[in-house]
Amino acid sequence: MAYSAAKPKIAPRKPVRTGRFAAFTRTLWVLLVLGLVGAVVFVWAVSVNLLNLFGSMPNLRTLENPKSELASQVYSADGVLMGKYFRENRTPVDYDDLPQNLVDALIATEDVRFENHSGIDLKGMAAIPYYVASGRIRRGSSTLTQQLAKMLFRTREDLNDGRLNETPGIGMLITKTKEWILAVRLERNYTKREILRMYLNTAEYGSNAFGVHTAAKTFFNKRPQDLKLEESALLVGLVNGPSWFNPVRNPERSVKRRNWVLSQMQKYGYITPPAYTAAVAKPLKLDYKVENQNEGIAPYFRMEVSKMLREWAKETDHDLYADGLKIYTTIDSRMQKYAETAIADHMKLQQKWFDAHWKGQQPWRDENGKLIPNFLSTAIKRTERYRSLAARYEGQPDSIKYYLNKKYKMKVFTWKGEKEVLMSPMDSLAYYKRYLHAGFMAMNPLNGQIKAWVGGTNYKYFKYDHVKQGKRQPGSTFKPFVYVAAIDQGYSPCYQRPDVATTFPAVAGREAYTPQNFEGKFSGRTFTLRQALARSMNSITAWLVQKLGPETVVAYAKRLGITSPIEAVPSVGFGSSDVSIYELSGAYSTFVNKGVWTAPMMVTRIEDKNGNVLREFVPQTKEALSEETAYLMTYMMRGAVEEQGGTSIILRGGFKFPYQIAAKTGTTSNYSDGWFMGMTPDLVCGMWVGGEDRSIHFRTGAYGQGSRLALPIYGLFMKQVYAHNKEIGISTADFPAPAQPLSVEIDCSRYYGGQRDTIPSDQKLNQTDLQDLNDQDI
Repeated sequence: MAYSAAKPKIAPRKPVRTGRFAAFTRTLWVLLVLGLVGAVVFVWAVSVNLLNLFGSMPNLRTLENPKSELASQVYSADGVLMGKYFRENRTPVDYDDLPQNLVDALIATEDVRFENHSGIDLKGMAAIPYYVASGRIRRGSSTLTQQLAKMLFRTREDLNDGRLNETPGIGMLITKTKEWILAVRLERNYTKREILRMYLNTAEYGSNAFGVHTAAKTFFNKRPQDLKLEESALLVGLVNGPSWFNPVRNPERSVKRRNWVLSQMQKYGYITPPAYTAAVAKPLKLDYKVENQNEGIAPYFRMEVSKMLREWAKETDHDLYADGLKIYTTIDSRMQKYAETAIADHMKLQQKWFDAHWKGQQPWRDENGKLIPNFLSTAIKRTERYRSLAARYEGQPDSIKYYLNKKYKMKVFTWKGEKEVLMSPMDSLAYYKRYLHAGFMAMNPLNGQIKAWVGGTNYKYFKYDHVKQGKRQPGSTFKPFVYVAAIDQGYSPCYQRPDVATTFPAVAGREAYTPQNFEGKFSGRTFTLRQALARSMNSITAWLVQKLGPETVVAYAKRLGITSPIEAVPSVGFGSSDVSIYELSGAYSTFVNKGVWTAPMMVTRIEDKNGNVLREFVPQTKEALSEETAYLMTYMMRGAVEEQGGTSIILRGGFKFPYQIAAKTGTTSNYSDGWFMGMTPDLVCGMWVGGEDRSIHFRTGAYGQGSRLALPIYGLFMKQVYAHNKEIGISTADFPAPAQPLSVEIDCSRYYGGQRDTIPSDQKLNQTDLQDLNDQDI
């Protein structure tokens, strides 16, 4: 079967009708075509402006800068394409990057006289009456330039004003005439090469591929310049009917169309008969993958960046999804890969343990460990599916229940890959509620640049971002805000306190409160503040909160960049108020950056499609602590890795990291949240692991504490970072000491043989004036 260039896009060609009615129809078509040609002459003779009665024509500036939607591209700091933002996935290519066989296939198929006309093929038009009279009324004569005009202005009202719908005969005549005029104007403004380039960059190829660059990648996973002859022929064949000739859904039809394109190339001398014979004998071989925004590097990060970019685009009159912007981010693609791999490796194991831990039981439990009644029936009401069914079957609970329990074939996420199962929506909800989730962020504390961002375990199935969007109780990772307030008040890392109970007396509306240690008992032994923080002892933290006051702790948290609401209650030092990984990472960076808080930074610059810089971003900073206080806090948190009994000692023992690392673990009630914060001289990392609901968690500290649930992610990540340190350039040096000598002694052995019960007067230097501290925020 032969396919013509005018093949209909959706339906196959209808058989030619015979008889008197068919003859009458052909006569009408002949008259219509002749009238159309006459109308063109008339319009040209009178004035092109007459067409403005049915909508304006594109002006010269529009013709010189015809706009087609271009995908905006997102790049990592090391120059790797991370992904795109688009409505139409289109990336332009230069003419020099187009293979000659692609250009030849297009001309041979769509406009063999392309090089010899000026936009309108008069010879082709003259043949229309003959083809119409012979019943071939669907044969087209549009040139490549006319087709390009239609593509470029198809979304404009210039070619088809709404009033034309009321007069279809005149409407077609006016629209066609405008198309001819635009084709001539395009030929005057552009070279033949530019028209070909614009055509191939503008055309739709199906499968959400716009432009030949995306088409080549979608169907063959190649660059355009690497296309083989038969591959170029297939793509050219798609232009005339992207759905009809789709090689995935209609492979036989697509191959026939490809072979017809090849026959046209042979017919007009673009390829030799042997080349034609060899090409048509090739089987259809695809490497098919449709680009979507679920994939690519750092999808959770790109989702968050898009929020900021949409605001910027709105303010500056840009279109993020159509302007072909180039967005350069702070992400390091290598570190991002290490982070994603660390999350996947660790969470795969944690999920295996979690499933074994709750085997044969449901994990959603209350604070007393009892199964929560109606957990799933309550949770399903928060889903989009339930809301849709409730709107559709309002007042019909049995119908809603029926569809929620009806089983369907669906693909579900597993750590071994996608799996097709038969599940009802209720089954699916129960299945996914059992999964543990994680979030991870790494940033450079010196300039705020975010180097890695993993918002969850799988973006396709779990869109919720646990880095910035998600907020949970931080547990003991909030304790450094207590200790930094104490250091600023004059307490030394060597100050000692006994491990005994501290009780907050009852006040109106609140019972007396005595925080317990993780072990559930008090030893009575004396510990320095550094040792207490290293062991994450609640007893000494509670004493400091009582001495300083909860309001002071809140003030310091705000001062260091925590923007979430923090309640000034006795439990504030144990992380009773929800915060995000994003906030904590920024706050901890202040300790490493000599007391200067730096806002986490995602984008460095934005360029337009031509490479002109539209916006450059600089770090947002604010001095929050003295350099000495910041250094002392870094020294204090190094204790978690260096002190006996430190909660992060595994980094030195198990992972065998020989470098200085400051760290803090965090665990919340019932092991609902596991946290870890790790710091080196130029990298701060924050991570969280837990269930989607706080009621879903491990039952014991052996599995559920932060040092087991979250810390290993850091170890796996930093193992790769240190292994590739030469190419990434992360520091392995010690934390730099302040330029000025410390006003406090941090060698505790020099204080009374290591024993000290009060703050010496010489340690009460540089005390912070807290008078206005509560009003300060970042």
